[in-house]
Amino acid sequence: MNWNIRTSVRLASTLALAGSISMAGLSSAASASTKHKATHKAKPAVTLSVEKPAPANLSETGSTLLYPLWNLWTPDYQAAYPKVTISTAGTGSGTGIADAASGTVNIGSSDAYLSPSTVAATPSLLNIPLAISYQVIMYNIPGLTAHLKLNGTVLAQIYLGKITNWNDPAITALNPGVTIPSLPIVALHRSDGSGDTFLFSQYLARQDAKDWGATNYGTTVTWPAIKNSLAEVGNGGMVSGCNATPGCVAYVGVSFLTQGLGDGLGYAQVKNGMGQYEMPTAKAVALEAAGYTKITPANGTISMINGRVKGGYPIINYEYAIVNAHQSSTSTAQSVRSLLEWAINPKFGNSGQYLSQVRFQALPMKVALQSYKQIKKIK
Repeated sequence: MNWNIRTSVRLASTLALAGSISMAGLSSAASASTKHKATHKAKPAVTLSVEKPAPANLSETGSTLLYPLWNLWTPDYQAAYPKVTISTAGTGSGTGIADAASGTVNIGSSDAYLSPSTVAATPSLLNIPLAISYQVIMYNIPGLTAHLKLNGTVLAQIYLGKITNWNDPAITALNPGVTIPSLPIVALHRSDGSGDTFLFSQYLARQDAKDWGATNYGTTVTWPAIKNSLAEVGNGGMVSGCNATPGCVAYVGVSFLTQGLGDGLGYAQVKNGMGQYEMPTAKAVALEAAGYTKITPANGTISMINGRVKGGYPIINYEYAIVNAHQSSTSTAQSVRSLLEWAINPKFGNSGQYLSQVRFQALPMKVALQSYKQIKKIK
């Protein structure tokens, strides 16, 4: 497909004629056609082009889930535009948002969309979807090869300290025919501000609003003070911590799934908004994403958690670039626009060449167009 879309206004008129018609009839039809053309002009289409950058030194920090993708994007973008240098860091979504708001970095990466309070404090912050990712629930149960079925209620009870052993009746009831050992559960959570915490806690809130709390979610939450818990930094910390802790359960961004599998960790089938238990497959994620047909609001602050989509995997999200619309100079703004346009373009950063390596999925075109419109606001 040619993404350099140009505005084209076409007016096709087809007249079904039986016998002959008069010149007056032709004149009348022409007049009506002219009137229609004057009052129904097509709107200009948005072009997904990539602007040529100015020389610049750009910085990005934030989401550890997005960090592996930035490390795939950066060398290829810099090879195409050698006058631009880009530094990247995986520091957690909370830091990415805060650093973008303060102007410490040009781009803050986040798995979570901006909260209303952050938008109110810094109205010039933009919330730009870059790709679609998802989260897996991993565990370390030696000898177990089955993909356990888990839901938000059971997971909430684990993190509340009410379910403390893997062979608890609440878990075995979800998994008939699976022999689950008697093994103490250790609940791992992120200690840093994390978009993964946002996603996981929102999933718990959607499925167990009574006990977990319908509004108890965010990049940081107050974790219940229970004995069987550990705090880790970053997705890498969650995977390595779970690997070192038999009995653990952990929420992990999908770009770290390969590492977790290499460490021998298992992962769960998770209950969706339709009551189905789904594996975190590309097909299930695509079904869930396709269920969101309206992109409202246009800035991409949409939760796709626990949607009522048949066959959909319930913990998916947009990965965001958090960017201040007011950059330090016009040349810096030009280069930030170029980099983000390259990232969302299906010929470049949003192609399978990059996304498949971290198990992400491309933005639907309607979302990419909204992202593009936001990128053009960067000045």
